Amino acid sequence: MAYFKYKNQSCYYEEIGEGRPLLFLHGNTASSKMFSFIVDKYSSDYKVILLDFLGHGKSDRLDKFPIDFWYDQGEQVIEFLRQKKYKDVYIIGSSGGALAAINVALEAPDLVDKLITDSFEGEVPLKAYTENIVKERELSKNDENARGFYEYMNGDDWESIVDKDTEMTLEHEKKIGKFFHKPLNELKAEILMTRSREDDILSLNNKDFFENVYKDLIKKIGNGQYYIFEKGGHPAMFSNYEKFIKISKEFFYNNKVNIK
Repeated sequence: MAYFKYKNQSCYYEEIGEGRPLLFLHGNTASSKMFSFIVDKYSSDYKVILLDFLGHGKSDRLDKFPIDFWYDQGEQVIEFLRQKKYKDVYIIGSSGGALAAINVALEAPDLVDKLITDSFEGEVPLKAYTENIVKERELSKNDENARGFYEYMNGDDWESIVDKDTEMTLEHEKKIGKFFHKPLNELKAEILMTRSREDDILSLNNKDFFENVYKDLIKKIGNGQYYIFEKGGHPAMFSNYEKFIKISKEFFYNNKVNIK
């Protein structure tokens, strides 16, 4: 198993295939295992890189998650890319991993060429999520499927990881309240945002809410595209994985998504 050092701690990573580096960044309470079934769809064209953020998967554990969580995860990726001397990489980030991906592109624009950000909230935490997270997480810890997911992603200490993530999410909203340090108009990489209209991670009555969020983000960035899948749950890249693969490759190849 391969590791790189970040602030004297060990982060696990794995590289599969040859070609331009393509990083997959996992979401909260997960690990790079979440991408295991999709890797072979990309590894014939790219050097696929799977990375476990600190505190997750096969990486070193943390006593407490950093409050500026998604910015710190972005810094982990930047450190990895610089140690490996990679530039102009592609990134696919899912959910929380999408927030980390945007931070990488904002903080180190020379390292990222294109990124796909799937099923994320926007620029700031949403009250509809944070005000219910304690209740929802406790329910999930007693749900057989959710428990199985947590354990498969992280091992026997999964519950500690879930609890640390819940605590961090609440503290982040209270003390920081935004996901990015730099304004979005400084983003230089080409970006494609994806999401499912039926995403059930938030209890929202407005099915167009996130399409409007994405439109606003692209306006602030000054370029970019979004694609909303009409069906499917969270994250969209898995509930619509066959079409997502086609769309992502189309985007990486020519910067445009024309698939309907």
